[in-house]
Amino acid sequence: MKSSLLIPSLLLFTALYSNAQGIYTTTSGEIIFQSSSVEKNNADINSNMRFTLFFHLGEYLHLDLNDNIGLFSGLGIRNVGLITEETDIKIKYRTYNLGIPLAIKVGSFDKNLYVFGGAEYEWMFVFKQKIFENDEKTKYVEWFSNRTPHFIPSVFAGMQFPYGMQVKFRYYLDNYLNHNYKGSTTYSDYTSFNKTQVWYISFSYVIRNRNIKQSKYIERDVAGL
Repeated sequence: MKSSLLIPSLLLFTALYSNAQGIYTTTSGEIIFQSSSVEKNNADINSNMRFTLFFHLGEYLHLDLNDNIGLFSGLGIRNVGLITEETDIKIKYRTYNLGIPLAIKVGSFDKNLYVFGGAEYEWMFVFKQKIFENDEKTKYVEWFSNRTPHFIPSVFAGMQFPYGMQVKFRYYLDNYLNHNYKGSTTYSDYTSFNKTQVWYISFSYVIRNRNIKQSKYIERDVAGL
């Protein structure tokens, strides 16, 4: 049901492309502060905050329908995960995700001040797990792993400020780990998890790139200089 909305949304985005007054691209990274809610064997377990700088990069196409309403989509890659801590055992789970967002924005685009919100589907293409036990560290890496869902949906909202600063909140709608996965070791058996919900707050610096179609309100501003 969730994935069936992606294609119609992209078709709508394409239809609006030809009617947009302004079309341009932006590039941004993210500084992410992640948190999670984790339940195991029907009990809450400790989940630490996770801070990441690398590797987060997004390239987005903006369609400004006028000076106050617009849309954007594109591609973003980010490092997402969670940390659990039980008695003398800490485990870090993370994935690299490639996502396609679709969002609406409302505000004053000539001042680069607006709020936005939307949804995104992310492909979880690399899985990594680190286990810290008795001062020993064990690593595991797998591409296209079944330890997580292959795709995970999220919703997000944020605010863009002048001079490029942006703040955003993202909430993942599905569990981060695949609770049906049962590996050959204790730490690869995820069937005891009841909930692995992830969300985060991020801070970004957004760089505006070249104009593909210059908006009418920008033309007016340039003419008045």
